[in-house]
Amino acid sequence: MPRQKSTHVDSPEAVGRRLKEARERAGLSQRALSFQGCSPAYISRIEAGERIPSLQLLRELGRQLGVSEDYLATGTHTAPVRPSVLIDAEIALRLDDLDQARHLYERALADANDPRGRAEALEGLGNIELRSGRPADAIGRLQEALRLVGGDPATRPSLAESLGRAYASQGEFAPAIALFRQCAGAYERSGDTLAYIRFACLLGYALTDSGNFAEAESVVASALAAGREVSDPYTRARLYWSQSRLLLEQGKTELAESYAQSALETLRATEDTYALGHAHQLLAMIYLDSARPEAALELLQAGWPLVSASATPVELAQYRVEEARALAALGEKERAAALAMDLTALLNDTLVADAGRAYTLIADVLAELGETARAVELYELGIERLEEWGPTRYLVDAYKRLARVLEESGRADEALATLKQALGVQERTGKPLT
Repeated sequence: MPRQKSTHVDSPEAVGRRLKEARERAGLSQRALSFQGCSPAYISRIEAGERIPSLQLLRELGRQLGVSEDYLATGTHTAPVRPSVLIDAEIALRLDDLDQARHLYERALADANDPRGRAEALEGLGNIELRSGRPADAIGRLQEALRLVGGDPATRPSLAESLGRAYASQGEFAPAIALFRQCAGAYERSGDTLAYIRFACLLGYALTDSGNFAEAESVVASALAAGREVSDPYTRARLYWSQSRLLLEQGKTELAESYAQSALETLRATEDTYALGHAHQLLAMIYLDSARPEAALELLQAGWPLVSASATPVELAQYRVEEARALAALGEKERAAALAMDLTALLNDTLVADAGRAYTLIADVLAELGETARAVELYELGIERLEEWGPTRYLVDAYKRLARVLEESGRADEALATLKQALGVQERTGKPLT
């Protein structure tokens, strides 16, 4: 008969002391132990006895440290030590040594003699596939990992987030939305505010990207209301970020900018350089959309050291696409074109939406340089990838930009047909996407 999980949590000081001891025994820094939704700064506050973590958060921390959430919460029921190969694999993954991480996770999978060990190894391999720009392969690994741990995604938030992101990256919004909605509902019912906000924001992203703005607004508003009393900077930044993304997708650039600025300033209080670097990128995109390329380039240059320290090669390529876009807008066409052409080779196997938008932006640069044939080729490639992702304003913009280049090169009939395709995207959603 399975033992009952403890619902009691000791004093914050006792929990913090045990967490610190377990982390130091595992040889992990606060940064190495952190994950999405639990920043190094938040771990520091737990260890200092300044925060009372939820049992869900303790479960995830314990999983990484090879102890149970009961041990962290109460000091009892120590769990079997987590195999060192899994800890080594996770450290390699956090350090972006994907080859070493893959080798170690595959070894752990081969050696695993229970479902929990197999699930952890499969989750790690799924995350490697996702970070390498192969979401279809990631989905298979992550689905099997979820099946092995009982199929309830709310018990494994990191696994649920990775699987949902993999679905969304493939343009499979229905399963992503269902997964995030299930987790958000479970955490809302349990009163785990931080976990609820985490998955409500993820749900808002997926709804926004699928063009379901009305429900996205409702979900993000609910998350903002739940987060009014939350002081954790990472959680507040997540809320600002989700609102900014929604407003940007709706074309409300000025409002999007104010929330992106709030996210950036909030993240400055944390040690999360990865998130901070991407906040620079989001705000730079907004500046570019509002014809402020000089400010955008300045932000991108300031954020580059932060992103380059921990981002994947695919993310670095996406970041530099924005740099090429800024250079082109500033009249530095040759530099922009050289950078853009270098990036095309890196985008062939990357995520559907990111590649589609990047190809479109590179085509813009080439069109400005008079490289019409190459620009048309890349617009068409971008549209092909964006069509896989579903109707968004980026797809409509890509059709419109292609139509403009075709018309300027004397191909009026093709331009008109392309504009009709843009209108068809609008009609599929039943609302304007501009």
